Amino acid sequence: VKFASCDGCQLTLLDLEDELLSVVDHFDIVDFPEATSARSAGPYDVLFVEGSVSEPAHLERIVELRRRTRFLVTIGACATAGGIQALRNWGDHDAFRAGVYSNPEWVASLARSTPISEHVTVDAELRGCPIDPGQLVELLTALTTGRRPQLRDEAVCMECKRSGVVCVMVSKGIPCLGQVTQTGCGAICPRFGRGCYGCFGPREQANAAGLTRHLQMAGDRPREEIGRLFAGFTAYSEPFRSMVTELGGARSGRGTTTTTAEPTPRGGAR
Repeated sequence: VKFASCDGCQLTLLDLEDELLSVVDHFDIVDFPEATSARSAGPYDVLFVEGSVSEPAHLERIVELRRRTRFLVTIGACATAGGIQALRNWGDHDAFRAGVYSNPEWVASLARSTPISEHVTVDAELRGCPIDPGQLVELLTALTTGRRPQLRDEAVCMECKRSGVVCVMVSKGIPCLGQVTQTGCGAICPRFGRGCYGCFGPREQANAAGLTRHLQMAGDRPREEIGRLFAGFTAYSEPFRSMVTELGGARSGRGTTTTTAEPTPRGGAR
């Protein structure tokens, strides 16, 4: 099912190619608008949820879907972290709507874009923008065999070291979030000479504050520039959220820095 998202993570299932026939041998795909006209009201053994909660109708829908689902998996940065659209959480929601739409009152949206886990219990998550096909296969395999998914809990830097990728921070002085970002992407950005921008979100116990201090000492970079490094697809996940708030990395539509006050979570179904 889809909430506020681009559908890219859903399409990763179709990108499995060689594994796709094995997947449909083990799973009955009962509702997948990108691939079939079949529809189902549930109940579901496994439900993959893409996208963030971004409009009033989403609040009721995700609670109802959770009630009909045995095992709920969030997929992608939008569902697990609020997505790039969560940058509006630091800004003026009404001003954004008025600046984009001629009739903003017709647009039903929430002032905050939030991850699915802020509203219901999530059983597993696959991160990324988009998710990694290998991690998707591992999760599906684990579900069919009754074991825990074997997903690495380590930084992108470890992938660079195993693959012999030269560190862009050391060799070129390029800011990189690889030290604090969860692995899974194959370190694709450092492979091509640019810094990791954190699309898989912060790894467990990520020392984002320590990396920030290092970047401040290593070069004459404004605070906002460092804050913008964290203000990407997973900006609303801690500790990235704290760095964006503290450094003023989120920007409004007019290019001015938004307030650095911490976005206040609002009540929702749990």
